[in-house]
Amino acid sequence: MAETKLLPKIGSKVKINIDKVKDRLPAKLIDQISSNPRVVTTGYKMTDGRSIGITVRLQNGEENWFFPEEIEKG
Repeated sequence: MAETKLLPKIGSKVKINIDKVKDRLPAKLIDQISSNPRVVTTGYKMTDGRSIGITVRLQNGEENWFFPEEIEKG
């Protein structure tokens, strides 16, 4: 389980590691992230009862969530 002290704070600027997500996302989202991987954290999401996802706002205003290991300090 992800420890909350390791999760980025809400409102912090982080970067999505495109290499860790490109195999599971639609091409349109991959293109958006590739053009600008920097995002702002907006919250947390319980994923499967054992992990916490990070919700983020992309540059175009859309929100999505990612696993902590897919996010880097921005």
